[in-house]
Parts: sequence; structure tokens; C-alpha cells
Amino acid sequence: MKAGILMSALCFAAAATLSAAAPAHAEWVNRVTDGIMGTRITVELWSEERAKAEAAIDAVLDEMRHIDESMSTYKPTSQVSLVNAKAADGPMRISKELFDLLVKAKEYSVITEGAFDITYASVGYMYNFPKHVRPDEAQIAKALPAVDYRHVILDAKNQTVQFSQKGVRIDLGGIAKGYSVDCGIDVLKARGFTRAYVSAGGDSRILGDRFGKPWMVGIRDPRKGEGEVIASIPLVDAAISTSGDYERFFDEGGVRYHHIIDPHTGHSASKVRSATVIGPYATRTDGLSKTAFVLGAEKAMEIYNRIDDIDAIIVKLDGTVVFSKGMQRGKATPPPPAPK
Repeated sequence: MKAGILMSALCFAAAATLSAAAPAHAEWVNRVTDGIMGTRITVELWSEERAKAEAAIDAVLDEMRHIDESMSTYKPTSQVSLVNAKAADGPMRISKELFDLLVKAKEYSVITEGAFDITYASVGYMYNFPKHVRPDEAQIAKALPAVDYRHVILDAKNQTVQFSQKGVRIDLGGIAKGYSVDCGIDVLKARGFTRAYVSAGGDSRILGDRFGKPWMVGIRDPRKGEGEVIASIPLVDAAISTSGDYERFFDEGGVRYHHIIDPHTGHSASKVRSATVIGPYATRTDGLSKTAFVLGAEKAMEIYNRIDDIDAIIVKLDGTVVFSKGMQRGKATPPPPAPK
């Protein structure tokens, strides 16, 4: 599971603590589903009608399944798989949804100076983390010239995508989960819900507050268990994404090989342990959260600090925690001491 975000039980605590402030028949309705987009999906919302809430959660999950069917590289009939198979042969017309997300992905490539690059898959497809498989140096060297977001040519007028050379592959795994979370929130807002939480792995978005109080989100310590946090952050109407080298990985010969690939080298990017980005949309926070792994904490923070609507927390390789300039001391607080 990609999550560095520990929201379990928070909503239930909110329901118990705030029951006096809400209608007696209202409740938090929660569902956890595994398997969509290869991760765990959590949807929680506050509703006065349980049937209405359950129908809304069904709609959120249906939307996420649609995105998975369209964008998964593990499904040979998905649009992205078809693009990978055919786009080097000429322009391919694709859905507006996929086209717009590819435009957004290229924007993040520019913002991050190439640290975020969906063409990393030109090398990344050769890794299989569950089976401890990785490409050798010769395979990486042969495939690396295909890794460059500028190889993805988009024609807005005709709504087409084309690859500028053979061997280019794309993978939206670094942005699609955040996008699906935003779509899930949009589904709930369209149905009139004003307090909700949607997550797909480590990408989450919060709608509203907890009846006048913020939601408290914990950020996992990347070298400890899921119950250990390095900071707690109060959030209202915000998205948060955490990427870590503990998500999909294997260790071999004292080296950790994980799923965040450096597009410049084709190897696992290993300049930090984890990075958390907070902003208005999960598509944005998801797309920006890998930057620190490729560029390192200092260079990544320079980029994060130039973007007005995001904040970031990075755990460096030595365990030091660094904050973006917008994260004042009072905004992220260390967890309370464990009971003796």
C-alpha cells in the first residue's frame, strides 16, 4: 500500500466526539475496498441517510474503476496500453479525459525540471518488485534514450497523442491515483456531500472539516511501522500525497530497489526516504510528491517553495525532517509521546 497517511479510525473518532453537534440520525459511513488500481481505496462521508451514502460510495468506486480500466498499464485493452502499443506509429486520437491528464502530466514535468516524467516507464516496465526483478545496466542503457517527456507529442486541435520515437512507453501511476481521488470528491460534491474523505493508497483528499475542527492527518515514519508518525497536520478542504521508498521495493546487496524511478538514470531514485505534498487537489500533490526522490530535498524544496498553493514535508536519508517555507511550526506538530 502506498500510504504514508494514517487516517484509519479518525473519522469514527470524529463521529463519536461530534455527535452532539450533528443530527442524531446522521453518521459517518465508511467503506474500504482493495484491488482498484492495485491499491486500497477508502471513502468516508457524513450523511443523514445511510442508503444515500452507500449509493454515493458506489458511484465513487465506479468512477475509480473506470479510470483504472482506461489508464492501467496492467490491462492490455486500456487506452494507455493501446497508446504504448501504437503511438510511435503515428497520431492516435484519445479520450478528452486522457488527453487532459497527459497535458497536466507534461506541465508537472516542466515544473519539476523533468523529475516527474511519465515516460520513465520506457525503463520502469522492466522492473518487477514482487518478483525481485530489475533490468541490468545494458538494458537500462538501451532503453534510457526513450525516457523524455518531450517525446510525447500532444495535438489539442485533433485530441491526439504521438510518440516521437520507438521504445517510448508511458505510465500514469505517478498521477492517476491522485486524479481518481479528485474525481471521487467531485462525485460526492455533485451529490451534495460537504464532509468526506477519499483516498487511493497514499493520495488523499478531504472535503470540508470536522464540524468546526480540522481533520488531523498523521505522516508515517518511513523507517517504522504504519502506526508510527513523524508529524500530525490539521487539514480542511485539502489534498495530501505521500510517496516513500517503503511502498513497493525489494532489498538486494544492501541496495533498496523501489518503484520511484529516476528518469535521468533509469534506477530507483534514492535521495530521500519520503516526501509529502499538501495542496488543493490530489492530482497536483500526487504529481509533485516524487520530485524530492529524484532531485534531493534541497533542490525539491526550492521548487516547492516557488509554488504558491502547496506545502511539503521531506524526510531525508539521515532521518532529518525538513519543511517548506509555508509550514510554520504550529502547522505540523510532532505526535504525542507513546503511553508508558
